[in-house]
Parts: sequence; structure tokens; C-alpha cells
Amino acid sequence: MAYTVLARRYRSKTFDEVVGQGPIATTLQNAIAAGRIHHGYLFTGTRGVGKTSMARILAKALNCLNADAPTGTPCSACDACTAIAQGQDIDVVEIDAASHTGVDHIRELRSNAAYRPARSRFKIYIIDEVHMLSTGAFNALLKTLEEPPEHVKFILATTEIHKVPATIQSRCQRFNFRNIAQEEIAAALDRVCTAEGATTDERVVQRVARLANGSMRDALSILDQLLSLSPTKVTATVLEEVLPPAQDEQLAELMRHAAQGESAATLQMLDQVLAGGRGLEALCTDTIELLRTLMVLRVCGPDSDLVDLPTAMRKDYAALADQFAVSHYVQMIAMLEELRRNVRFSGAGRALADALMVRFSKMAAWGSIETLLGSASDEKKNVPALVGSARTHAPEHPPEAAGRSSQTLTAPVDASSLDGGSVTPREMSPDGVITEATADVGSRALFSAGLPPADHPESVSDAMEAEPSDEGPAPEAPTERVAVTINEALRRQITGDALVQQALDLFGGRLTNVVRRQAAPTVGDDETE
Repeated sequence: MAYTVLARRYRSKTFDEVVGQGPIATTLQNAIAAGRIHHGYLFTGTRGVGKTSMARILAKALNCLNADAPTGTPCSACDACTAIAQGQDIDVVEIDAASHTGVDHIRELRSNAAYRPARSRFKIYIIDEVHMLSTGAFNALLKTLEEPPEHVKFILATTEIHKVPATIQSRCQRFNFRNIAQEEIAAALDRVCTAEGATTDERVVQRVARLANGSMRDALSILDQLLSLSPTKVTATVLEEVLPPAQDEQLAELMRHAAQGESAATLQMLDQVLAGGRGLEALCTDTIELLRTLMVLRVCGPDSDLVDLPTAMRKDYAALADQFAVSHYVQMIAMLEELRRNVRFSGAGRALADALMVRFSKMAAWGSIETLLGSASDEKKNVPALVGSARTHAPEHPPEAAGRSSQTLTAPVDASSLDGGSVTPREMSPDGVITEATADVGSRALFSAGLPPADHPESVSDAMEAEPSDEGPAPEAPTERVAVTINEALRRQITGDALVQQALDLFGGRLTNVVRRQAAPTVGDDETE
């Protein structure tokens, strides 16, 4: 007698036996009980999560001969249920879209759909990997899928839902099959081992469930391989002999070495990963997925449901996630994606991968973007205070102003005239008159703006060095800096200058005082000093 692999022998036969897809099974059972049976269903999900098994169970529920009507609990014993489970029922047609992609195949399907079923209630078409149909075939299927004969039901299955046209999706009830949790796979493997008369360690079962990556079929295939080597007892030794080290464990260890800055250990672990038969592209893809998991755990916390991790692994992954900053994860994912594209056309792919791993191991020494931005923000906040301090303690005759004189002009300024501007007063009288004040931004930008005549009402400014003119060398005559009152017209005039606005934006400053440079009267003039 031919051997039947575990994945086929222990395939789910009823809705209650389906592993990891309880909500979908319950929805379909309730729809059958309520008589709300749709004419088209679309099952989508990754490989080995139960799409085809669910389609066959639904077909048995609709056509079970031991029930007077569609039932949520098919008997799995009548001729129809047995034939459907084996894929040989005359009224349940299973089509592999990968080998029936043309318009002619769909036209034949439409022609046959007009005939009533031979012995069952419904004629059911199960189209697997439906995304493989050509554009013409999809178009030919549209009308029949939207308004099929009352005795026809369609069940479509695909692993790449984005390739199925929206016109097809809108004509079906869509069910998303999720990856099966590691705990559920492990429990199912325990039941299979018991039925096969084999004993196994819990650690081995958990390892097989993790290697399956959410696929029940992959888990049963791995277990089948282990039982071939040791039919009665599966131990960790057997597992190590049959299977290479777990890819996810190796990649996690790789990132641990990189987080600790251990470049040599990082390169050695990379060599072990590649020696296991993984190509560079696959390595990049798997590492990107790991980094995405770590980034989500770092941002959303260890209990986030955005990542599919077993409970036993969350603590270790959360600890590893804290080793890098969030910005580091963003950078590493981008660099790995660039490496994945480059290795396709480069003859030095291994060298590029080694260089990138060394770069990862030095990532902590770079400092995160968040830290740099925080430092820049702190420096910007300190600019007004530093400027005010520099002006307060400015020498009476700075070196660059040697040979020229400066003079402090004193005139009271009403604080209310500043229109909400921020100043740093050094002396204020009880009636609110500021006698001395400093500005929040440098004077070079302010000097570039057009200023009022020299006889404009003046306020007080610290004595500061005269800055050289942008038009040419400084004049020989002494200059003085005169502060003027900020009224609304002057404020609009100055802030309208592009250079002034750039200076304010750069330093986060506010216009609080205006200083104009003018030539001091020369000796012998009739004007009074």
C-alpha cells in the first residue's frame, strides 16, 4: 500500500478540525445555518494555512448526502464527502489556475456551468491560485462569477491577492487566512505524534513549529522527515541531524553581535548563515523581516499584536530590540534593501554584505538621529541667552573694531511699543520704561534691511562693534550703532526682508530691537556731539 504523507493524512475534515482559522470556520457555519450562502468565496493567505482544506470542507457542507440541506457539520462518510476529500467528486471541480490560464479554459468552464450537478445540490468550482489566470481569462469569468446559475458556487483561493483584479474581488466574499500561531501548530503536532505512536520532546515540537513559519503543512512535512529517521522518538539530536540551525535564531544572534559592536563575531555569524545554503538575496529579505519585527517591538512595546511572535520568544526579542535606536532600524532596513538590489548585478556581493555587517556593528558609535536633533534643539534654545551674554560682556573696543569708536545712546523706550516682542532687559523702571535691552538675533541681517532716517526716535542698545559693510571696506570715519523703537510700520518693513526672515527662522528668534549703524560726526563739524 502506498504511503500517505502526514500533510494529507491529517488534513482537516470538518470545520472543527481546522487549525488556527476558527473565526472563518465559525462564519461559514453560521452562514450555512442561516441560509446566507454566497455564490462566490475568495480565500487568501500564505501557503499551508488551510485555504484548500477549507474549500473542500465548505463543498462537503453544501453537498453532504446524509443531510437534507446544507449543513455546518458534514458527515465525511457519504459518497459525496469521501469523493470531495479525495478531490475526485464529479460535481466539485478543482481547477489549477496555473495550468488553466487561458480564455479557452474559462469559456469551457462557463459552458459546463449551465448543466445541473449529477447527484449533488450544487456544482462547485474550486479554482486554486486564481491569480495565475490571464487578463482575458479574468474578463471572461466576470459575468459568470457575478450572476452564476443558482446551482453553481465558486470558491477561489490565492496566495497573492494583489494580483487578483478588483472586479473579481468585489464579486466574492473575501476571507483572509492568517498565519497559524506557533502554539496552535505545536499542539497539533503533539496530537499527530500521539496518533503515530511516537514520543517527542516539547523543545523539539516548539522548534518545528517555529521553523514552519505559520504553515501547518510545512510543520507536518518537517515532522514527517524527522519520523523517517526516528519513528518512535524524536529528540533534539535527531532534529540537529536532519535540519540545519534555525534561520531566525542565527539572524537574531547576528544582530546581537552587531549591537555589541563585535565586528569579528558578526562576520563569523554571517559566514555561518551563508554556509547553510542561504543566498544573499534571501539573507537580506529575512534580515529585513527580523529588523521590522524588532523595530515594531521597540516602538509599540513587547506586547504589540503587529508582530506574530510566540509568547516564549517575545521577551528575548524585546531585549534585543532595545539594543538599537528607532532611527538605526530605519537606516538598516533601507541599507539592506539597497544591498538586496545590488547583489543581483554585482560580482562582489559577499564583500558588500561583509561591509554592511561591519557597518551595522559600528552603528551604536554613530549616535542616533534623535540624539543629534535633540542636541541641535538645545543649542538653538541657548542662542538668545548666549547672544545676550556676549553683548553684555562685550569689550568696549573689540579687536576687529580697533581704530573706530563706539558710543552707547540712551533714550527710554516704552515696553508696550514692542508689540509683544521679546527682550532681555537689563534695567526697567517702575513705570515700565526699558533703559537697556538686547536683541534675540544677530545684527548683520538687521543691517541689511532698509531702516528709517537717522533722526527716528531712538531706544537704548548695548555698545557693540561696528560690522563691516557688505558693499566694501569699512569707512575710515568712526561709526556708531543706534537702536530705534519698533513700531508696527517698522516691524512690517524689516520682517518683510527675506534675509531677516531667514535669520529669524534659523535661530528661532523674534524681532525685539532694531540697531542701525551710522557714521559718527567728524571733529570740526558744526553738529553737536
